[in-house]
Amino acid sequence: MGKSRGKIEREKRVVSEMIRLYSRKKLGQKELSEQMLALEQYAIRRLDCCKFGQAKKPCKNCPVHCYAPQMREQIREVMRWAGPRMIFYSPLAAIRHWLGI
Repeated sequence: MGKSRGKIEREKRVVSEMIRLYSRKKLGQKELSEQMLALEQYAIRRLDCCKFGQAKKPCKNCPVHCYAPQMREQIREVMRWAGPRMIFYSPLAAIRHWLGI
């Protein structure tokens, strides 16, 4: 796995963790709902197609908005809620995500 793929794979893990944390703690779901599973799969597909690779910036700072508006709003809501809480559940992943490394 190349360095750029490593960064993308890490991003995938972080977004999955955020979606699962949001589902468990905010929505009170033990399993991902169809909507949350669809969001996770969509986010992973978008990361697979990211043309920036190693140079990838956080999606909110990206000049190319590859998310459909509805999915973009959903992921924003999840990240707004889960992002600050990630420090308690996955501190290393949270710090890496915030620093963009």
